[in-house]
Amino acid sequence: MIIRNGIAAHDQAAVTALYWEAFGAKLGRVMRPKAKALAFIEAVLDGSHAICAHDDAGQLLGVVGFKTHTGALVGGTFRNLAHVYGVFGATWRAGLLSLLDRDTENERFLMDGIFVAPSARSQGVGTALLQAIKTEAKTRGYAHVRLDVIDTNPRARALYERSGFVVIDTHHLGPLRFIFGYRSSATMVCTI
Repeated sequence: MIIRNGIAAHDQAAVTALYWEAFGAKLGRVMRPKAKALAFIEAVLDGSHAICAHDDAGQLLGVVGFKTHTGALVGGTFRNLAHVYGVFGATWRAGLLSLLDRDTENERFLMDGIFVAPSARSQGVGTALLQAIKTEAKTRGYAHVRLDVIDTNPRARALYERSGFVVIDTHHLGPLRFIFGYRSSATMVCTI
């Protein structure tokens, strides 16, 4: 397995598709239709906030993203949203998406999504990407990595726990659960 920072130009579409597969259930009601969601995601993907895993033949296996004060794996602006959805569509989408936004902080490096190709699951890709994000955090001078995991993804939470992450807080979505499809998210931290 080859782990490297950044997203190669030829992997943009594959990363976009994997991102949507991983997070489409959570974002689908806000970002639909799928074609527009994919167009938006691909337009705002920031490879400088990604670490990718490939097999020896160069096939994309998975990605872990992170967020810093300079950007995120999938960020974008109101203008990016308006370009795809129009001003009205961008306005209500931006409002709802802002409710999911997580701020960066000085003490803990923020992991902002991890996703593995279905054919590569249960083969150690997620574990390797978590190790890579810890290494990235350490390189940047952090002693901790922070992430959030939703209650409808117990498999991911189990992976994080096996990798040394512990829950420090839980956030309940309340009525927004009907929009985003989950009831709560756990904030987890790992000391590196």
